[in-house]
Amino acid sequence: MSLQKYEKIFTPRPAARCHLPAARIFPGYFLLHFACSCRRNAVYLQHTNADNIMESMDKQEKLKRYTLQNLRICQQKQLEILIEIDRICTRQGIEYWLDGGSLLGAVRHKGFIPWDDDIDIAMTLEDFRKFKAVAQRELPSHLFLQNRQTDAGVREPITKIRDLNSLYIERADTFEADYSKGIFVDIFPFVDYPNLPPAWTKHIAKGISKSYSVLHRMHYYSFRSFAEFFWFGGKYCLLNSLWRFAGLWGKKTRCSDIPVLNGRGVSFDKKAIKPLKKILFEGREFPCPCDVHSYLTDLYGDYMTVPPVGKREFHAVFILPELQ
Repeated sequence: MSLQKYEKIFTPRPAARCHLPAARIFPGYFLLHFACSCRRNAVYLQHTNADNIMESMDKQEKLKRYTLQNLRICQQKQLEILIEIDRICTRQGIEYWLDGGSLLGAVRHKGFIPWDDDIDIAMTLEDFRKFKAVAQRELPSHLFLQNRQTDAGVREPITKIRDLNSLYIERADTFEADYSKGIFVDIFPFVDYPNLPPAWTKHIAKGISKSYSVLHRMHYYSFRSFAEFFWFGGKYCLLNSLWRFAGLWGKKTRCSDIPVLNGRGVSFDKKAIKPLKKILFEGREFPCPCDVHSYLTDLYGDYMTVPPVGKREFHAVFILPELQ
């Protein structure tokens, strides 16, 4: 089934995108383009009424129900991807462990969290580089190692193993950029963190991640975008410099995702991770941190309490397990 069939569902309304080279050469171009963008947005808002909003909400509800119908099939395909990753890592002597919601699901549900729609794994930066070097030649033909180097349309710095025969749409996805959008497993490289008080580390890491995310998302001309560029650009440079400077001294006892991926600002005691153990996940054993309780407490706090229905979040807005 062609992906073009689904583009109209997820492609946002046309808007004025920033053409930076032209804006640099012709300053008046920026003002003219910005004025046209504001006029287009005003016309759009005038034609948005209650009926349109209700129709949109109805479509979203139908889309959610369809996605939930495919959730278990999606989880099974993600498990198959994880099994392939495990095969490669075992063969190459690469250590990894279940991370995030996948580790929580293994502890609390012996598998997927019932409403979870992705798998997260982590590995040290050294092992991550080894994995990237061998993965593409070791993976079967229907799987693809996706990052900004292997897929030019990708903006996020996350490395994923994608299934090429499926469709998985997240809120941040766009059909305006050409990149693979199949079911995936996320891989997070871990690095040593500076020897700073935990509150400082959390604040700096969250600031770096937030700034990086804002600067690398798709922008349209507006006063807000103009202000964000200077505010978050300056914030990113300042916090990143502070992070590097703080890392020059002290013993590194904690680690976590590279800062641009650490939206929570959480870090873990290295002693809570290695030596790795095994944990049951969907009837199979996979590597996990040696002190799962400490790891999950740092990440979630009271991790054994099941959240109410209203706070159970899905990553996907649309899942098609098989393309025909």
